Amino acid sequence: MGRINTNIPSLQAIHRLSRNNNELATRLERLSSGLRINTGKDAPAGLIASETLRSEINGINQAIDNSQRANNVVNTAEGALGEVSALLLEIQALTNEAANTGALSPQEIQANQLQVDAILTSVNRIANTTSFNGLKLLNGSLDYTTSGVDDTKIDIVQVNAAKLPDHGSVNINVQVTNSAEVGTLTFTASGIGAQPTTIEVAGNQGTEQLSFASSAQNSAIAVAINQLRESTGVSATVVAGGALALYSTQYGSKNFVSVKTISGAFMDGKDFGENAVVSINGSQAEVDGLVASVRTGELDVSLTLDAAFAQTTTSPGNTTSFLVTGGGAKFQLGSEVNRQGQIHIGIGAVATTKLGNDVVGYLSSLSSGGENSLVGGNTIGAQKILTAAIRQVATLRGRLGALQKNVLETNVNSLSIALENVTASESAIRDADFAEETAALTRAQILVQANTSVLAQANASPQNVLALLS
Repeated sequence: MGRINTNIPSLQAIHRLSRNNNELATRLERLSSGLRINTGKDAPAGLIASETLRSEINGINQAIDNSQRANNVVNTAEGALGEVSALLLEIQALTNEAANTGALSPQEIQANQLQVDAILTSVNRIANTTSFNGLKLLNGSLDYTTSGVDDTKIDIVQVNAAKLPDHGSVNINVQVTNSAEVGTLTFTASGIGAQPTTIEVAGNQGTEQLSFASSAQNSAIAVAINQLRESTGVSATVVAGGALALYSTQYGSKNFVSVKTISGAFMDGKDFGENAVVSINGSQAEVDGLVASVRTGELDVSLTLDAAFAQTTTSPGNTTSFLVTGGGAKFQLGSEVNRQGQIHIGIGAVATTKLGNDVVGYLSSLSSGGENSLVGGNTIGAQKILTAAIRQVATLRGRLGALQKNVLETNVNSLSIALENVTASESAIRDADFAEETAALTRAQILVQANTSVLAQANASPQNVLALLS
């Protein structure tokens, strides 16, 4: 060592010591934070990947919370609907009892009516008070709103689900391509022949036997058949030329008219109706008589067509359209906010003015003074309304149950699995390996100590030049 102005060994030792101190600081930071990546310089690509995964983790956690909250909302609605269903069944029993007028006094029927009035009040109370965190569930606020429905073509609109765009609406176009038909039989003679005749008339409601005197005309036969239409589901009319036409009272392939000659000369035959062929927004609808429904990922709607419209197949009279303008309950179940991660469902009102329909009437008409009150004696009309109302509530409960079982619960399960895998991936990228970091820390500590010793020796080595001056 002949030069002392520049101590190269000392500079080298300082450089190595600085690097080892940085390494020691890095290991201490990782062990204290538990993370391998604390800043972008630690691993730029790894940071980008881990931040993306962290975003997914947060989204999945919130989606699980959203699903569980949605499940709580549905449970609340289901509990209230179960009570409404029980009350409707109680009205059913009271109506059945009130129809037994041969064994009940007027006072007993009035007592039944008082119970019905109290039950109807309870149904309205449940509909108006059932809520979750201030959100009314069964008063119609979560039902869909429509605009432009032509009531001469569509009698009943039931929108169960529709994915509405934000601040937008959904157009629903309905087209009839084949007519709905009733079962039809035609008796071409002008009436009964020279001998008395007994026939059996059957339809979806039941079977009745009718006897006619000789020479009875078709007009008299039609009157006799029509008097029993509620019992048989078959009506009759005299058509052009004097022939007698018998029809099923309802449209569709499930409805039929049947005639069997027991004695005398008449006719034998059976004929079924046909369902309309309908498309809704271009999708082939499932049709039962006049009721057309479509269920897709974007739309779940059921429409009861007017009979005249269901038999119109020529353009433009065979088409109609309307808008779904708002409403429904929207649940965000995906980890990202987009249409695919959202589900929509309509929850209709269960007030007495909403249970039933425009065809048979509404539950409110069973109250005192109503058209179908028990005291008024129209128990058959009341039964039709109750049948529709019970089916309406049961269908709503079934849809909510399917939402819980097949959507919400499965969504939580799948998200939980995704959360495990995504968290494991993020951990593999970002978390520190304590065994590895501890070993590296020990190495860095030893190197720092050794470098410190070497630096001391490097600083002392120039003193050797003093031996040359002695």
